[in-house]
Amino acid sequence: MAGASHYILPRPEFDKPVKLLIVVSPYYKDIADNLIAGATAEIEAAGGTWEIAEVPGALEIPTAIGMAERMSNFDGYVALGCVIRGETTHYETVCNDSSRAIQLLGLQGLAIGNGILTVENRTQAEVRADPADQNKGGGAAAAALHLIALGRKWGRADKGVGFTGDILLARSGEGKTTA
Repeated sequence: MAGASHYILPRPEFDKPVKLLIVVSPYYKDIADNLIAGATAEIEAAGGTWEIAEVPGALEIPTAIGMAERMSNFDGYVALGCVIRGETTHYETVCNDSSRAIQLLGLQGLAIGNGILTVENRTQAEVRADPADQNKGGGAAAAALHLIALGRKWGRADKGVGFTGDILLARSGEGKTTA
């Protein structure tokens, strides 16, 4: 759990049910299972439902979220995985690229809670993943739920979210005027 100096927002409430996709890399299965346990408990406590999609590694998590956004009907997403520092620079690549891709999807208007652990060793991962300890899976689900709540509060059918509307209009040639 968060320390005494950390404020945790109250759980959002929803008029309509929410459905989230948990995209997880079970590379370290026991750690992933704990992250999932925390996330699913938080989603269920908010009255939501969830599905799980497994991908090989942390780099594939944002791609799966992007695919699901285009092809399915989820209100939000929870990204779960674990990257433990090794002997090469691959750690930095995986951490930075997966985080940046998730952030870019968020800037396009997707409600995503990022629970991809980036740690120095297995012990750090175990503490962070444990639902009875730091519960980072639950925290990622809570973040997604809060973003969904904001989207529902501010969303309008006639106004796009993020860059999506502008990009689609530019590609289709709509909105162009001729002189």
